[in-house]
Amino acid sequence: MSDKILMKGNEAIAEAAIIAGCRHYFGYPITPQTEIAAYMAKKMPKIGGTFLQAESEIAAINMVYGVASAGKRVMTSSSSPGVSLKGEGLSYLAGSDLPSLIVNVQRGGPGLGGIQPSQSDYFQSTRGGGHGDYHMIVLAPASVQEMAELTVKGFELADTYRMTSMILADGTMGQMMEPVSLDIDVKPAPEKPWATTGTQMAREHNIVNSLSLVPEELEELNFKRYDRYKVIEENETMFEEYKVEDADIVLAAFGIAARVSKNAVDEARKMGIKAGLIRPITLWPFPKAPFKAAAEHAKAFISVELNMGQMIEDVILATESKCPVTLCNRAGGMIPDPKQVLNSIIEINGGAK
Repeated sequence: MSDKILMKGNEAIAEAAIIAGCRHYFGYPITPQTEIAAYMAKKMPKIGGTFLQAESEIAAINMVYGVASAGKRVMTSSSSPGVSLKGEGLSYLAGSDLPSLIVNVQRGGPGLGGIQPSQSDYFQSTRGGGHGDYHMIVLAPASVQEMAELTVKGFELADTYRMTSMILADGTMGQMMEPVSLDIDVKPAPEKPWATTGTQMAREHNIVNSLSLVPEELEELNFKRYDRYKVIEENETMFEEYKVEDADIVLAAFGIAARVSKNAVDEARKMGIKAGLIRPITLWPFPKAPFKAAAEHAKAFISVELNMGQMIEDVILATESKCPVTLCNRAGGMIPDPKQVLNSIIEINGGAK
């Protein structure tokens, strides 16, 4: 392990993308992710890469489409309202089966909302982000170290499955500073025989396109895409469990909410309440298995979120309604503190022992 350096979460994402082989970045400034674009603006020209501040978020995502078509690792980043503007482009990327990495450092909404941290884009990201039948791989870091590591992982998964990966971080993750090791193993990008790199008259033309006017053919494309999604669900789910083995009360949380929840679990244990935490790292595919297993012995679940209750729906589905699932939340850019989460644990436990 190399020496660690102090970095902001947004900076860690940018540097990790470069380490992963990304040499093309297109973006547009919006709080709280602007440091990613600023970092790329300084670094990309020095390493022979391309940085371009597009005229809009819509332009940026379509530039990503172009570079992805050529088989290169490419990234864009934004915050919640900007990602909404990219929605059509995300659907086009999915319809063309193009790998890319999208970063969403979330802020409060809906609308322009505020610039404080949020997790209110969970539905948007895990249900696609744009129109049509498709998914993105959605990775939720809970530390600056994971901001870096999951960025590399996101590129690798995107290339493996020819689809978009998204880093879904709340604003706290983007703005906080922690020591980071950038000694990250990187798998080289695979060969991409489908890429539009020019034929040199040696092969048939490659065409990248999301238009399919024959309904039977479009249906078949969607079926094949969802067969691929099943493989991802079976092989790529990631999660962390903390003191779940004997837990009566199990918390579900990701990002900054998971860090707060871990502290609440420790305090609950000191009071004699058997609490634990499941932290999904992949929000799609959602890690259903650990929740289903925990539901066999837990008395209740609490979903801790920085929104009005979105991931709670997946927790209810994963636990198959075998025990109650309640919500502990703040919204609009507010973050629940450990005391609020602890009080929710005590309440659902029927008091402290």
